[in-house]
Amino acid sequence: MAPGPLFTANISYGLREGTKSGVKMAIGHTIVEFPLVILLGIGVFSLESFPEFRTIISIVGAITLFIFAFVQIKNTLQNNKNITSIPKHGPLLTGIVLSALNPFFIIWWLTIGFKLISDAMLMWAFSGILIVFFLHIWMDYVWLGGISFLASKSSQILSNRNYKIIMVGLSLLLVYFGIIFLLDISP
Repeated sequence: MAPGPLFTANISYGLREGTKSGVKMAIGHTIVEFPLVILLGIGVFSLESFPEFRTIISIVGAITLFIFAFVQIKNTLQNNKNITSIPKHGPLLTGIVLSALNPFFIIWWLTIGFKLISDAMLMWAFSGILIVFFLHIWMDYVWLGGISFLASKSSQILSNRNYKIIMVGLSLLLVYFGIIFLLDISP
């Protein structure tokens, strides 16, 4: 949900193509995300034998959430850019490329996502990987489709002020989840 290249491209496509561009972008994102989640799940499965594993990923995940929230709030409050660039590729390819090459996407899955996969596998064994993925991926479709829909309807719906309010709220939600990660550490 952070304002980054995928978000920016999604608005740009949404202005011209509407909701379907957001769905196509989400499909491209899924093409990258699904294999990554499976590989991370296999990694979690092999690391669960170390007692410190869960504590370490809880701390690293929480710190990452706090950093993402801080960076997102900082960028949101000082960024007044108007997104008017014309995309050069279709939304599906753009979704693939901007997901695969986004370091924040990879960092998120290696820290926060790794913790979520670990928790799911603790509850549901190996099927926890798929459960986490499907509980997560629908939000990408709603978010990218919704943003492209809003972009297609009017710049008034997603005004700069409303955008900032939404992004700061989402950032505070990240802080909340970081605190939950820390509280999850067993003494």
